[in-house]
Amino acid sequence: MDLKEIEKLNKKFEGAEPLDVIKWAIEHFGTDLIFSNSMGAEDQVLTDMIVKTNDTIEIFTLDTGRVFPETYNLIDKTNEFYNIKIKTYFPNYKDVEDMVAAKGVNLFYHSVENRKLCCHIRKIEPLKRAFSGRKAWISGLRREQSVTRKNVQLIEWDAANGLVKINPLINWSEQEVWDYITVNHVPYHALHDEGYPSIGCQPCTRAVKSGEDVRAGRWWWENPEHKECGLHVQEDLKSDISIGVKKMNS
Repeated sequence: MDLKEIEKLNKKFEGAEPLDVIKWAIEHFGTDLIFSNSMGAEDQVLTDMIVKTNDTIEIFTLDTGRVFPETYNLIDKTNEFYNIKIKTYFPNYKDVEDMVAAKGVNLFYHSVENRKLCCHIRKIEPLKRAFSGRKAWISGLRREQSVTRKNVQLIEWDAANGLVKINPLINWSEQEVWDYITVNHVPYHALHDEGYPSIGCQPCTRAVKSGEDVRAGRWWWENPEHKECGLHVQEDLKSDISIGVKKMNS
């Protein structure tokens, strides 16, 4: 699929319902399609839509080794609720050992470079393994979530991973997400009820304060333009990661 075809598809599905986009993706890519579930509200909505459309599409999650206990509980609850088996990918243990030995277990608090290195080892590397042999992946991105996502398109070419990226909920509001969860009785993360609209690794996530945006609790010590782990803006990570790896191994 080339960029011109992707542009045509974005025009074709402009204003389309997420379920229609998902149905098209499943029909077009079949088993070459995969869904990455971070266990947040948006991804739980997509899980519900995908399973109800075709329960053979692989759904996976990343276990970084630093996630909340409530995240594990939700994985089990989701598997039981939908009678599915979410596949879990883990980071390479040797890479984690080397990183911690070189920079400490909580290296991410000391610099953006360190934090991106940690995200690369714990998230990006296993993500690439999950994508091996696939042609497209579904993501729960919404433009409303943060300044780093305002230019995201419904269908994109993910150059860093070499496959098509589909964002069915890109135009949805937070209210639409929660309305769907309520109406369809979708299992959701317990920490959402405690002021955590966006949930990642435990040491890098806090509850948000009144008036803050939904991703203010992710890497709260950093400037907003830096606050991505690399799953969705990998081009910006390349130089930072290469520098971090060289320093770690020096």
